Amino acid sequence: MALRNIVKKGDPILNKKCRAVTEYNERLHILLDDMKETLADADGAGLAGPQVGVMRRICIVVNEDGEMLELVNPEILESDGEQTGPEGCLSLPGKYGMVTRPDHVRVRAFDRNGNAFEVEGTEMTARCFCHEIEHLDGHMFDEHVDHFLTEEELRAYYEEHEDEYEEEGAEE
Repeated sequence: MALRNIVKKGDPILNKKCRAVTEYNERLHILLDDMKETLADADGAGLAGPQVGVMRRICIVVNEDGEMLELVNPEILESDGEQTGPEGCLSLPGKYGMVTRPDHVRVRAFDRNGNAFEVEGTEMTARCFCHEIEHLDGHMFDEHVDHFLTEEELRAYYEEHEDEYEEEGAEE
């Protein structure tokens, strides 16, 4: 496994739509392993193919149990509810903004061997599914942000919602 460089905002690759994965082979397995290692090293909640310079529909999402879910060719099947909270991105380090996302999301994807599966998530996991799948279509969270939060605004938000984030156990 190897750490990959995380592409930063301004690189045109982040604004392009990714192609579907068609071959489930050793190259894909290595990419998935590298992305998981890169995500863990960056202490992030999710990572998509274009963020490591790969234009394929692939992403990793950390769920509420701390498990790294590998999603190949993911698509959102349904979503409902609404949550608004601070969101950040490894490709836009140090920047956070308030984003409204569905509170519940169900996704269909394939695993590293080409087996189809469905997975559901709420709260932070649902937010991450939406965020990472948007990357695969060339979009970033800042498209949903009116203004970036100052450090003080971000800190005040987390202090005000401290109980919620202790229960979830993760921040983006």
